[in-house]
Amino acid sequence: MPRSQRNDNFIDKTFTVMADLILKVLPTSSQSKTAFAYYRDGMSAQADGEYAEALENYQAALELEEDPNDRSYILYNIGLIHASNGDHEKALEYYHQALELNPRMPQALNNIAVIYHYLGTQAEEQQRSEEAEQLFDRAADYWKRAIQLAPNNYIEAQNWLKTTGRSSMDVYF
Repeated sequence: MPRSQRNDNFIDKTFTVMADLILKVLPTSSQSKTAFAYYRDGMSAQADGEYAEALENYQAALELEEDPNDRSYILYNIGLIHASNGDHEKALEYYHQALELNPRMPQALNNIAVIYHYLGTQAEEQQRSEEAEQLFDRAADYWKRAIQLAPNNYIEAQNWLKTTGRSSMDVYF
């Protein structure tokens, strides 16, 4: 039984019913509808912390989904799972793939920056200051791009950019 049919939560059930109704009336291919069902089940599994199941559903959705924008969100969610599991290199790969399909995805840019900042902090703690600075500079580059796309978001990143001298802009919006 698909995950979307076994939700016990009233809100999840309501969302599923509405999504199913919309899918039935949308003038889209059966393949696209199936891809969306896999994507929806992947999001549900991911929300429940069932990452292996979520990855299976996302992979199935990727095999069927043809729309580049929709594929970018599937790839982004796969990146989220790998980041949650501490596999930063794999997360970066998926975030970059998502950006190739959708360069206007500030959340992917932000998550890349967060990973580089985290790796920079680790390098700094291990007295690898030159490597840390390079990683912090990379984080800054990605945060600047994310902030340009979503100027009202990422306030902590904006403050970090200002306090570390990595930004000459006073206001992003």
